[in-house]
This record gives sequence, C-alpha cells and structure tokens, in this order.
Amino acid sequence: MALEKVQIVDRIEVVENGSVQVRTKTAIMEDGKQISGTFHRHVVAPGDDYAGEAARVKAICAATHTAAVVVAYKAATTL
Repeated sequence: MALEKVQIVDRIEVVENGSVQVRTKTAIMEDGKQISGTFHRHVVAPGDDYAGEAARVKAICAATHTAAVVVAYKAATTL
C-alpha cells in the first residue's frame, strides 16, 4: 500500500477584467487510485507578481497581462 500526494493545476480561467483564476487539485493516491481530493483556488490579478506560479499559469499571465490590461484593471479597481 503506497500513498502519494499529487498536486496539479487543473483549471485556469481568464475573466473579463484580465484576472487569471487558478484551481489546484490535491489528490491522495493509494496504489494509483484516488482516495481523497481537495481543491484550492486563487486569483492572479493584472499587475500581480506571478513568478511563483506553475509554468502554464505564467504563460497565460504573460500573454494576457499586457500593459493596457494592467492599466485598465488598476483604473477600474482604484477608488
């Protein structure tokens, strides 16, 4: 009986304001079969530092967080 903890980014969504929503799945596997699983979500907003994100998240942020998107996001969220 071998237990293994596996974490993967299983969902990445870009919303209208340029924010990137990331869902990470943590699965506990026993002999190759999942016996437990949980999800964690977080958001990478335009202008946030995304250096610590998974490679796919970095690529999507680099493509979508253009200078214009960052300026528009900051303008929309600043009161």
